[in-house]
Amino acid sequence: MVGLESRDRLVQLVDWSAAVWAGLAGGAIFLLMNLFVTPAIVGGNAWVQVRLLASIVMGPQVLAPPATFDAGALFAALVTNFALAILFALFVAWVLHRWGLIVGIVGGALLGLALYLIVFYSLTRFFPQFFAMNGRGYLLSHMVFGAVVGGVYEALEVERFEPATGSPAREG
Repeated sequence: MVGLESRDRLVQLVDWSAAVWAGLAGGAIFLLMNLFVTPAIVGGNAWVQVRLLASIVMGPQVLAPPATFDAGALFAALVTNFALAILFALFVAWVLHRWGLIVGIVGGALLGLALYLIVFYSLTRFFPQFFAMNGRGYLLSHMVFGAVVGGVYEALEVERFEPATGSPAREG
């Protein structure tokens, strides 16, 4: 029977399934906040938010008035939102998987803040339409998104360990 000695070093594996579910949960909260909370803080309506997300894949022409329902823009916004949310959640899981729930929530919020800074202060070079949306509502939604992703990941994570590569060989 092969066992692990107490001196063998173990590393915790990332639970990628929990990360995907955390991304879906965080993406839903992020979308709802940007559809309802952010417009209440900064003004505008929900369809502006939908069209803004859709503009990532459909281009800036989708932003042309009027900001009303458009099925194509809604579909593009939903796919874009959840794809980016899952991608970010995979990163959050990779960074935070070794700690517990509190670090997941706080660390997730801090990574959400970092995401906000990256989006609004560097990616606006490629998507200039986002710079006009810079403000408290978006800062809050990014931090809440990160906190939800980190918290949900830690809550759903099934902790699995494996021997670290390069662990000292067992003697005897």
